[in-house]
Amino acid sequence: MTSPDERPLVTADEVARTFGKGPAAVVAVYGATCRVERGDRIAVTGPSGSGKSTLLHLLAGLDSPTTGTISWPGIGTKEKLRPGPVAVVFQAPSLMPALDVLENVALPLVLAGTDDPSARSAAADALALLGLSALAAKVPDELSGGQAQRVAVARSLVANPKLIVADEPTGQLDHATAAVVIDALLSAALVSGAALLVATHDPRVTERFARRWAMDDGRLRVAEEAACSR
Repeated sequence: MTSPDERPLVTADEVARTFGKGPAAVVAVYGATCRVERGDRIAVTGPSGSGKSTLLHLLAGLDSPTTGTISWPGIGTKEKLRPGPVAVVFQAPSLMPALDVLENVALPLVLAGTDDPSARSAAADALALLGLSALAAKVPDELSGGQAQRVAVARSLVANPKLIVADEPTGQLDHATAAVVIDALLSAALVSGAALLVATHDPRVTERFARRWAMDDGRLRVAEEAACSR
């Protein structure tokens, strides 16, 4: 029998997602079959509109397939994905403007019912791991785009995820800042032991990942493992 620690984190079998009905229907993903294992580092490539974001949202449990099945054998049911096992980093940092950095990072734990001192302590640890402690008392308006995105990465780390899903996390950043954010994501995955799945159209980001999937007009091609650069 396969132990829980050996099961894939996510499996998708012939998953499709259609938006709308009738003549106006748009198929964003066609029959995708894939799996994410523990410790994976996967870049999902493809142009805008190719279905990358839809696929990631399905795998993260943010959306449901129109047909096909998705399961999380190494995690549990869809209801158990958040907060904790699956963390999501979006293209925009989506920080709460009224909260300071420490409070933003602690927020997932607070919403899950963790007491405030424990949540703040975990948030401080997550910021320290990414070298962001000096930003703890700042509010989002005082941060650069790169700083805000790195804070979002720290927030993804706070609940000890098994899988971090990042949807175009560098799409609004210059190349130098993007490299820093990818460094932060890779560091967060290494520290937490999480798998990392990143959607990107930037070849400089893609080359940092050993596994590469490609989306083309809603169709997924799972490539063999490739060489990666650091």
